[in-house]
Amino acid sequence: MNKPLQIINIQQNMKNLFTLLVACMISLFAWADTVTMIVVSIPENTPPQDNIYVAGNFNGWAPGDPNSILMENSNGRLDITLTGEGTLEFKFTRGDWAKVEGNENGGYLPNRTFTFGTADTLEITILSWEDLGGNNHTAAENVIVMDEDFYMPQLDRYRRIWLYLPPDYDSATKEYSVLYMHDGQNLFDAATAFAGEWEVDETLNEMYSDGKEVPIVVGIDNGGGERIDEYTPWANPDYGGGDGDLYAQFIVETLKPFIDENYRTKPGREFTGVMGSSLGALISHYIGIKYQDVFSKAGIFSPSYWFTGDIYNYTYETGKQHDMRFYIMGGTEETTGLLEEMNAMADTLQAAGFNADEMELKVVEGGQHHEALWQQEFARAYEWMYLEGATGIDHTMISEPQIEMTLNGKRLTIRKAHAPLSPLKLKIFTLSGQLAGIYGVRNNEDFLIPGHIQKGIYIFQVVGDKVQAAQKMYVP
Repeated sequence: MNKPLQIINIQQNMKNLFTLLVACMISLFAWADTVTMIVVSIPENTPPQDNIYVAGNFNGWAPGDPNSILMENSNGRLDITLTGEGTLEFKFTRGDWAKVEGNENGGYLPNRTFTFGTADTLEITILSWEDLGGNNHTAAENVIVMDEDFYMPQLDRYRRIWLYLPPDYDSATKEYSVLYMHDGQNLFDAATAFAGEWEVDETLNEMYSDGKEVPIVVGIDNGGGERIDEYTPWANPDYGGGDGDLYAQFIVETLKPFIDENYRTKPGREFTGVMGSSLGALISHYIGIKYQDVFSKAGIFSPSYWFTGDIYNYTYETGKQHDMRFYIMGGTEETTGLLEEMNAMADTLQAAGFNADEMELKVVEGGQHHEALWQQEFARAYEWMYLEGATGIDHTMISEPQIEMTLNGKRLTIRKAHAPLSPLKLKIFTLSGQLAGIYGVRNNEDFLIPGHIQKGIYIFQVVGDKVQAAQKMYVP
């Protein structure tokens, strides 16, 4: 008896479906490969309670993805199996990017890579954790960790504080100048540095051997994920921040009094400076301007002035209150606009009343935004800030009473007493410190404001032979 046609069709369809599923499975396994990552060694200082995660381009680089925790296998090792194709990029963390794996020195480790299909197992050694450091310690014997958890009451946080003590500190009874520096992890020890150290200790020890005076250096660790907040006095709409004033208060109101009380320092402003790079340079500039009664020197390396235009306004509005020294340095291979921003700040400082002799503007050909540049320039900056004479203005420079500026509409008249027709230079700045123009002008002759200077408030700076003046005026 023949099977009914309907049953035959159903059986044929099921056979076709099974064939299709088998083909799909074959295709799937041909397309996707698996790899089992086995961690054969982890750093001895890994906290036993911490999970270890893998983050990469397979999970959106999520550092604490609960589906990417390594689990202990039957051999007591941690492993995880991943499926994919092409090139895998990844790193291991302990749950967030502040606790990412590092190189053998505890510094930056580039992304790991693996190509699916080249192996089914991958044995891995995690060398260090960036937040816990590596094993290749390079700090000199006269560098100490003053406190692993120094309390910051203004921010309700704790921070490691390093001290570089001059080589003769224990054998002498004299007092020392002090330099406060940010990103303490990167100053003295390769084992804690992110991408190489500044070698502050080696540099100063060598200068001491050459008979030069060296200071106490106070290194303040950055807060990892809190670094942007603490090093920026104003928030950026894209990057946040804005706790910089509290951080500055911590240094002035808590840390400096503690250092002065417990170590042989020269506490006066003329012996006290602050230095940092990138955002650390931004906060150093801010501290130097706000606390001119506490600091007389600011080392400003590769400054992140781009983060906020408020720094220009604040510099001008605060103005000069004491003699200062500003060492502003950047490289030609850094971020676009850095050199223009440095020049604009130098002009803003002059408009705020600081003399050109109080600034050293250094451009390093080929310099990149990296610790190598800052290490290279540290000695020169220190010498200029501390060793090359006292900070001060040329007191033969006569200020505003000798130059009078009046603006009638767009017609500017400049009068300089006792020097008819002498040549002068006029610089016009926006309130954010951006240079709008430089012009040659003459005494007691009208100058017509150029048409591109639109309506608004500007800073007019006039410089001549042993005279200078700056005045804020409204251009209609």
